[in-house]
Amino acid sequence: MNTARMHADEVDLDARLVGRLVAERFPRWAGLPLRRLESSGTENAMFRLGADKVVRLPRHPRAVGAIEHELRWLPRLGPALPAAAPEPLGRGEPGPAFPWPWSVYRWLDGRNPVPGALDAPEALARDLVSYVRALRRVDASDGPAGHRGVPLAARDRSVREALAHLAGQVDTAAVARRWEQALGAPEHSGPPVWAHGDLMAGNLLVTGGRLSAVIDFGTVGVGDPAVDLISAWCVLPAGVRGLFREAVGAGEAEWARGRGWALSIAVVALPYYRYTNPPVAENSRHVIAEILAETA
Repeated sequence: MNTARMHADEVDLDARLVGRLVAERFPRWAGLPLRRLESSGTENAMFRLGADKVVRLPRHPRAVGAIEHELRWLPRLGPALPAAAPEPLGRGEPGPAFPWPWSVYRWLDGRNPVPGALDAPEALARDLVSYVRALRRVDASDGPAGHRGVPLAARDRSVREALAHLAGQVDTAAVARRWEQALGAPEHSGPPVWAHGDLMAGNLLVTGGRLSAVIDFGTVGVGDPAVDLISAWCVLPAGVRGLFREAVGAGEAEWARGRGWALSIAVVALPYYRYTNPPVAENSRHVIAEILAETA
């Protein structure tokens, strides 16, 4: 279980504290079995409550806004999507024991897919296409600006700073060339549309190899939809990327921006989580290797 401190301003959380918070805010759930869940999540801690609920609490101050954000938008987006979304059951208020809002959701069954060891990669690729296309069809006229729906150039400084810390760890010259190619792609010129913003393995649940749920809507918003192509490199094997691209309808520029998003997320995450979150670091190395292995 990853309980390592990943952020300098991270707070300590344990089952005893969470049990007290639940008992005070939701007395009807007091006394239910409670245990911390193994997770590679970097922003929130998860505790299973009874058989059918999960408690989710921000680990550090910068994660607090995402709790409020997803509680606002999940009820609107969830019913429109072909895979299950977290269902909010209750909102915990800030107090003396814990300074920020927290939430309780209905439990969702499934497991995270393992890149490189998928049970049904083609079926999962088609499921992801259906999900992305459904999300893009939701009316975005009053949606919030997506944290990752911005031009790739906004990531340039972070990527280059991270590369400076990766010398000897990855082929930084090759990564820089790939990054420059992505930056050279035309920006999104169409209307802003909804994007989840973080369709990585840790936020996907599969059952029997098929996509059953998508979690963590803290980055959901409207903007450039290319960011939702990151699953092509973060989750799917090379052999089904063409199928994914064709089915989702990504043109050359959008595909290049999607690759750039996948690369930038991996490059920035690797030095930051190299020692504190091995699963995230391992997936970052996987994504970088997959992108460098491509010939086009």
